[in-house]
Amino acid sequence: MHFLNLALAGLSALSCVLLVWQWLAARKFPLHRQVDTTDFAPAVSILKALKGCDETTEASLLSWFCQNYSGSREILFAVADANDPVCNIVRKLMAQNPQVPARLIVCDNLAGANDKVAKLARLERLAAHDLILICDADVRVAPEFLINFVASFRDERIALVNCFYRLANPSTWAMKWEAVAINADFWSQVLQSAMLKPMDFALGAAILVRRRALSEFGGFAVLADCLADDYQLGKRISNRGYRIALCPVVVECWDSPHNWKQVWKHQLRWARTIRVCRPAPYFFSILSNGTFWAALWLVTSLVTAQPLVETMVACAFVLLRIMLARNLQRRFTPNRTLVSPLWLVLIKDLAQPVVWLAAFLGGDIEWRGRRMRVLRDGTLVKVG
Repeated sequence: MHFLNLALAGLSALSCVLLVWQWLAARKFPLHRQVDTTDFAPAVSILKALKGCDETTEASLLSWFCQNYSGSREILFAVADANDPVCNIVRKLMAQNPQVPARLIVCDNLAGANDKVAKLARLERLAAHDLILICDADVRVAPEFLINFVASFRDERIALVNCFYRLANPSTWAMKWEAVAINADFWSQVLQSAMLKPMDFALGAAILVRRRALSEFGGFAVLADCLADDYQLGKRISNRGYRIALCPVVVECWDSPHNWKQVWKHQLRWARTIRVCRPAPYFFSILSNGTFWAALWLVTSLVTAQPLVETMVACAFVLLRIMLARNLQRRFTPNRTLVSPLWLVLIKDLAQPVVWLAAFLGGDIEWRGRRMRVLRDGTLVKVG
């Protein structure tokens, strides 16, 4: 029992070291910094694959029409069904914003398990410009986003730019719980990883890529069976010697209210995706769970009647984790009312080992209403 207590003490200390390192990595990053010049505005094709809509969709799509951008741009929308209700929203926005070239494309007979990427492959062939921007349907951006996003392309060695995203409307307790993972942990973990080696993957909310780099590996059509198409896109770009840049401007993801079941399915899909793409880092990610290891140490200390100082140190580790998560959320989310309550950090950390373990216990996911299976190479097959 003494060995177990000593091991848990060591794991608790290690988790705190990793959390502080993560916080320091985030501290160094120039989050939210804007460019101070607008003289660089290359032509951009914005591709959006759509399916369905909710009460947030119109405002999110409108934000792409309302960019303060002097360069040429076009917006290409793709749907699989002409009767999809999102088509009415797109037609309305195109009519209200005739100054922005835009088209709605109905794509039938899509090839590939990933419908979104199959739509992007169709739009890629229609895109008029050399810079291609892809973004999720729920992404909302500020009017100055595009001018900031293209800035990195002044460097010809850079072939892909991506950015962080935050959950902007956590309207249920389940979404507030998930917001801890997105608005505190995920972005700081990415920056922690970037301290070890150059970024070799992409974050999928918004990605800007050079057409020539995209064409070198066959374009979006090659990714049509991949679940983590953003990761695979970045990996293929990096493997060809190109650099990937991280824009400090953050986009917002808006979604309809989700309950605990829906959030669990999303977290499980996310976990299984990361486990397939980056198995070793995902396996060791459990080591940075400060609350989990400190809680286990606290329980064993109480059961084995260890000195009071051990109990106090374990509690201090948990408090440190809460304070760091709080600080990261406040930096990432300017709207203070969206910062999750402190106790949700504890609930998130104590639930994480369940999600972590579940990622290894199967490969099935539910995505966009369909049952899919993730294979070892990251490709998808339909189940049933």
